[in-house]
Amino acid sequence: MARMVQVAVAGDASEAEQLRELLQSAGIDSEIGAAGEDDPLTVLVPEDSLEAAEDAIEALSEPDDLISEP
Repeated sequence: MARMVQVAVAGDASEAEQLRELLQSAGIDSEIGAAGEDDPLTVLVPEDSLEAAEDAIEALSEPDDLISEP
């Protein structure tokens, strides 16, 4: 299994799920994770899909959406 890496940080669970669905529609596997209960939610993708995931988020996101990248 490929190592999972962070592609984005979500402001809340709804945004994290929206990003995950966006990636799924682009054919990219993803997971939502957080280091601890009070830590921000991160969207993780397989390391070999990172560039494609970044491109998909950029292409499919609204221009005024703020997505933090590592």
